[in-house]
Amino acid sequence: MGAGAGAGTGTGTGIRAGGASGALGAAVAALYAATLPPALPGGDAGELITAAYELGVAHPPGYPLFTLLAKLVTGLLPVGSPAYRVNLLCGLLGAAAASLLFYTVFRLSGSYAGGILAAGVFSFSRLTWQWSIAAEVFSLNNLFVGLLMALTVHFEEASTAKERSKISKLGAFCCGLSVCNQHTIVLYIACIVPWVLSQLFRKMELSLGHLLKLGLCFLAGLLPYLYLPASSYLNQARWTWGDQTTFQGFLTHFLREEYGTFNLAKSETGSSMREMLVFQLTQMKSELSLPVLALALVACLSTALPTKRQKSSTVWLFTAMLCLYSLFFAWRANLDVTKPLFLGVVERFWLQSSAVVAVLAGLGLAVLASVGSAVLKGSWVLSWLEWLSALALVASQVWTNYSACDQSNNYVVDKFARNLLSSMPKGAVILLRGDLPGNALRYVHYCEGMRPDITLVDQEMMTYEWYLPKLAKHLPGVYFPGNRWNPVEGVLPDGTLAFNLHHFLQVNKNKEAFACIGLHEGDSTWRRSYSLWPWGTCEKLVPSHVTFDPEEWIHLTRNLYNWTEDYGRMKTAFFIFELAETAHVTAEVKSQLYTFAYTSYKEIVNSHPNHPVNWHKNYAIACERMLRLRRLDHDPEVLLSETVRHFLLYTEKAEDDPQRQDILQAVKHLKKELQGLRKMKKDARGRAG
Repeated sequence: MGAGAGAGTGTGTGIRAGGASGALGAAVAALYAATLPPALPGGDAGELITAAYELGVAHPPGYPLFTLLAKLVTGLLPVGSPAYRVNLLCGLLGAAAASLLFYTVFRLSGSYAGGILAAGVFSFSRLTWQWSIAAEVFSLNNLFVGLLMALTVHFEEASTAKERSKISKLGAFCCGLSVCNQHTIVLYIACIVPWVLSQLFRKMELSLGHLLKLGLCFLAGLLPYLYLPASSYLNQARWTWGDQTTFQGFLTHFLREEYGTFNLAKSETGSSMREMLVFQLTQMKSELSLPVLALALVACLSTALPTKRQKSSTVWLFTAMLCLYSLFFAWRANLDVTKPLFLGVVERFWLQSSAVVAVLAGLGLAVLASVGSAVLKGSWVLSWLEWLSALALVASQVWTNYSACDQSNNYVVDKFARNLLSSMPKGAVILLRGDLPGNALRYVHYCEGMRPDITLVDQEMMTYEWYLPKLAKHLPGVYFPGNRWNPVEGVLPDGTLAFNLHHFLQVNKNKEAFACIGLHEGDSTWRRSYSLWPWGTCEKLVPSHVTFDPEEWIHLTRNLYNWTEDYGRMKTAFFIFELAETAHVTAEVKSQLYTFAYTSYKEIVNSHPNHPVNWHKNYAIACERMLRLRRLDHDPEVLLSETVRHFLLYTEKAEDDPQRQDILQAVKHLKKELQGLRKMKKDARGRAG
């Protein structure tokens, strides 16, 4: 049906809309399924899956609905790993969101092409696709955005008071349920609720009793939040976040106080509101395309047309939702989006506004087709152009983003976690730091049962007052000399017994301890009695009285897995070189250290033709140090040649190095030295002859 035919409100239209939205959802689901990561993706996925698998509590605000759904699929689906099952769940939720966007546009405009445009350009944008096939909360939030808009349209089209009452109660319940996932949806609810109430009031259908029922329906939608105190009280999960057994603890988690309520981060200074909005608009243009933004604007302007006034209130509502969300988020998103890392965090939250833009674009396309049809008296050419435009824009999205979003062979994070755990000795304690090692290792350790002999202790979490009281019992064999990690030992003002890292290591000295990745900068007490020695991706905490044997350590760590390399030998070589540069040792020991570093660098560089560019620089410096040692067992001409060659290779590939000109200047002197050495050798051979 073309846009000019009108949406209609009858049962037949509803059946057609439902059937078409279902077919479109199936198509989106098929593409999502084909590109799903087969194993653990990055981000928060590892933590969210582990919380669900263990029936624990995820990071604030807890995401109870997502946790329960993920637990359901990990228990019921008979295919793949727990990570794959939750990835698949998210893909299906994303496909359902696409169906609802189509349904919304079709019910408002009667345009199949407009609905396909809205669902397609949104679902196959890079961001939506990327976050809909990973075990994250964003596809569920997209589903609720589509559901609330679809219910809003359904409410406006309701022809009887009874139907409006039923839809409003269902909508209130869905509003409450949506808050059980991502709290940003509240900004859309803040627009929809007054609009619905005003519609009921205008039709004289808003009584105190009905208002009370709507409130109860909303509260019923919040019931999944009861899961948080229940899980916390039972305390059976080997991984959980926070203590929700008290009302204050529940509020702390619900309001995200540990991150900063109404903020993305607790102590960050973000971009200005204007800069954030400019970045959002630029991102929308990149993700959805300029023609889609233009069509969304057409939908807004179309409310002035006499034939569209019956739909104008819904269009204005959607526009108000978009504006309120964009302005509020730009005000409160306190991260600097000029930094790629923070932009990656922020841009995921723009999905919520992009969904509305996509719906408006679908309506805009329908408007253009409807106006054109009225002018040209229903010419088939316009219907053909409407379909061609929609399909071309959707096909462009798929063509542009498929290869970038295809994660069907992505085992990177899974490989990282498995290889890291495999590299550890029996009974080791790993002090985790950061989301990547923490989330990934927890997943493979708890959900897939890998290396049950190892104990994972989170450095950052140990600074929270709830971590050890809740989780210490799930960390057998590790002793904690207090209730909380703090650089300053003793009894804190609140009565908590604090301990530092040095004390922790001392009472667990029977365990081999490893830092992954690095140790918390706020506590350097470990330096009193320990040193960090390289161990693949991690570092091993070794008592200071142990003498470092470079030959033995090279042999021990040569085949250990490293995150950025095939194995960790370069890290060990760099460590030995730094030791030679900084350690207060005899000249003989220093010479031995330089020799071991040089030998390791040489072996690694020569065996990896496509190694990182900085390896050239490291090896060149090692050659230069060996040259200055004037060892008789190393040819100075070979060392000089290697120094010059690898410095030049480095400067060719690292044009942005601020020391590049200094290196090139040094190479000139080294070349002269090499020429002099060769001349001297030639003269010596001539005299000998």
